[in-house]
Amino acid sequence: MKSNLKFFKKKKLLPVDEFFFNVLYDKKIGYYTAKNPFGKKGDFVTAPNISNLFSEMIAIWIISTWEIFGKPKKINIVELGPGDGGLMKVLVNVFKNFPEFNAAKKIYLFEISGYLKKVQKENIKYDQIKWVNNFKKIKKGPVIFFGNEFFDAMPIKQFIKSKNFLFEKYVTLEKNYKIKEIFKKASAKNIENVKSYKTLKNQKFIEFPKLGFKKLQQIIKKISSLNGCLLMIDYGYQKPNNQNTMQSVMGHKKNNIFKNLGKADVTSHVNFNLLQEFFLKNNLNVKKTISQEKFLKNMGIVERAEIIAKKMKFSDQTNLYLRLKRLLSPKLMGNLFKVILAYKFKDKNYFGFK
Repeated sequence: MKSNLKFFKKKKLLPVDEFFFNVLYDKKIGYYTAKNPFGKKGDFVTAPNISNLFSEMIAIWIISTWEIFGKPKKINIVELGPGDGGLMKVLVNVFKNFPEFNAAKKIYLFEISGYLKKVQKENIKYDQIKWVNNFKKIKKGPVIFFGNEFFDAMPIKQFIKSKNFLFEKYVTLEKNYKIKEIFKKASAKNIENVKSYKTLKNQKFIEFPKLGFKKLQQIIKKISSLNGCLLMIDYGYQKPNNQNTMQSVMGHKKNNIFKNLGKADVTSHVNFNLLQEFFLKNNLNVKKTISQEKFLKNMGIVERAEIIAKKMKFSDQTNLYLRLKRLLSPKLMGNLFKVILAYKFKDKNYFGFK
């Protein structure tokens, strides 16, 4: 397909992370520039789409963290990759019930897709939000960064280790416009990066989020200068099994990763142990990674569901608990999704992390 050529941007050979960055984020033809991928009519469903209870727990966690910070008169709230705006829409409504916090908060949405910005503005309908492409406007007060399924959308580098040599995966376009994967000896810089992480030491197949780490560096710089934290919820693993975790989804079904380019989502699983090591290397404190099930239960999601259910008819109660099961069951999202918190603040007692 000649359309494949567009994603190479006149280069015949690209590392997989650069190629899929073009596929996802190219301003003209990238996946996130032309469609709303969220919900039943999209390609996948996220936790905020499943139940407002998830978003309520995030709202309460943010407010409790503000209290841990000593209830500053100004607190910056930054959502990373706000999706369709569904999570923030609930947050804004919950925040209104806490006048002191509501007066102190300043909300920023970090979004690089112009199309999704329009979707978010239509869904949230709240004029006290600033959309940003970087974090330079955040200058005073502690800052709380948070993201749900943000890091899995950051394209990754892939390497194989053979006879003590490291080879990086690239993609190239053949004469018939078909895409082929090849391996080239890794650059000295990439070898140095990979070798610097103990987490990756004994792996034969390595996934390395170079682009994601670059973005996190900007966030860490802001946390380090202003004090604050970063809460990340994503699907992933703690014990790597030497497998390729890149995957593609279209219309809620698995898709061949090199087909429907720009029309299908491409993600990878997050290596939480690597993420933890990265934060520690950058002088942040890190809470022990826990499952989504444990985090949400610690936050009181079950008790909140029981309160709401009392005012519902039976059919609505059934729907509520089916959605709750999807969020909490270890066989569904409960264990696959994990929660990590990196922070710079003297208090270590964050709500949700027992």
